[in-house]
Amino acid sequence: MTAAGISKEKTRVLKQSRDIVLLACFVLAATAAAQRPPGPAGGTADAIRIPFESYTLPNGLTVLLSPDHTTPTVAVNVWYHVGSKNEVPGRTGFAHLFEHIMFTGSGHVPYGLHDKLTEGVGGNNNGTTSNDRTTYFETVPSNYLESALWTESDRMGFLLDALDIAKLNAQRDVVKNERRQSVDNQPYGRVNEILAKTTYPPSHPYSWDVIGSMDDLSAASEEDVKNFFRVYYAPNNAFLAIVGDFEPAQAKAWVTKYFGDIARGKPVTRPTVAPVTLGSEQRLVYEDRVQVPRLYIEWPSVGEKNDDNFALDVLGAILSGPRTARLTKALVYDQQAAASVSVYQGSNEDVGDFLVMITPRPGHSLTDLETAADGIIEKLKTDGPTAEEIKKATAGEELAFVGSLESNLGKAMQLCDGAGFHGDAGYFRTSYQKSLAVTAADVKRVANKYLTKGRVVLSVVPLGKTDQASKPAESKKVSGEPMPRPEVER
Repeated sequence: MTAAGISKEKTRVLKQSRDIVLLACFVLAATAAAQRPPGPAGGTADAIRIPFESYTLPNGLTVLLSPDHTTPTVAVNVWYHVGSKNEVPGRTGFAHLFEHIMFTGSGHVPYGLHDKLTEGVGGNNNGTTSNDRTTYFETVPSNYLESALWTESDRMGFLLDALDIAKLNAQRDVVKNERRQSVDNQPYGRVNEILAKTTYPPSHPYSWDVIGSMDDLSAASEEDVKNFFRVYYAPNNAFLAIVGDFEPAQAKAWVTKYFGDIARGKPVTRPTVAPVTLGSEQRLVYEDRVQVPRLYIEWPSVGEKNDDNFALDVLGAILSGPRTARLTKALVYDQQAAASVSVYQGSNEDVGDFLVMITPRPGHSLTDLETAADGIIEKLKTDGPTAEEIKKATAGEELAFVGSLESNLGKAMQLCDGAGFHGDAGYFRTSYQKSLAVTAADVKRVANKYLTKGRVVLSVVPLGKTDQASKPAESKKVSGEPMPRPEVER
């Protein structure tokens, strides 16, 4: 898939596959944990080692270098501290739109050359946009590192030289088609949008979807888009990570050569993000072009910078995933009332959400599943998890974390996330240690603190089947047209 195609957005829709991926991890990790000799609880800060050095150019660009000569490849990751939360109502979707525009060519790199210098030599490239950051990356054979740095620097410093209204309109249409395919015409595709609009006030920077609205995309002028680039796509708002088979001295010379003369941008004013609590339960029903209803229960929680996110991660792993997880065991295996259960903590930079998603089997109602799930969660809140549950859950989290560091690109992402969100490229060590140090008391505490009556309960039902919605309390219908037939994006 080319970078100008469908973006791999780091959104909650993609996170819903987390339990599927982690299922194998939990099985392997639980076995390893059972065989592990007794020792002190929690990991140590030096248990995970990624040798790196960090320095900053005079123009503000933070550079992270991590040599690893295991394979003759190198990953380059350019991480901009801008996402959909930096937009404003009426001008949403700009961050994601720029993810596409950045692959249309720049002042000295015509359209298509970037692909030839990456995919054309056996490598790859892409980009992703989230609420909080936009990142562009390539993995190439080691001898193509210089060309990767050149192309990335050219679109940082000279993108606007090649951007005109024709290119903007072409990418605007691509993003609209992406929205049609991944949101408007996708079964359950509007769930994230509905949950965000219900959880956050309209002016809150996390209340709109990363992909933006059709109206805002249509209204974006050429100058609007260019001004967005000038503010956020500057070296002082960016992090460059190089990980893999390279010589640091040569890499530093190339970084200075290609990035050193790019002008520093103006200081970035970041939005003030207030934590959110819901005073009461919000119940919604959305009619969709689906065959099977689905139940979503979401609580506002915390973001990356709050340590409670580690205990909430473990709580999610205790509730769903392997067949011994509480909701999975009870609803999928014992009662055989649910086809699937997924629970996870979604941590953005500033805020987060804890989500339970349940798909019923034929003959079982969303009402019964909600009641059963609530009972299981309340018991956990009262009794807390067992030591064995903590052991299995943290082992699974550990295996998933270590797995994310297997590739050069995975390490580059970790370094940039740490530097961008926490001011410390080595934050992966802290994250690893805190994740493994979660206790049963921690999990019980966060369950009682965040899984309260202040939540959103959304029933997605087939068109004309509102009677299939969960009915513990009076619900209101979400306004909106039925989804049209799917369209295929090029």
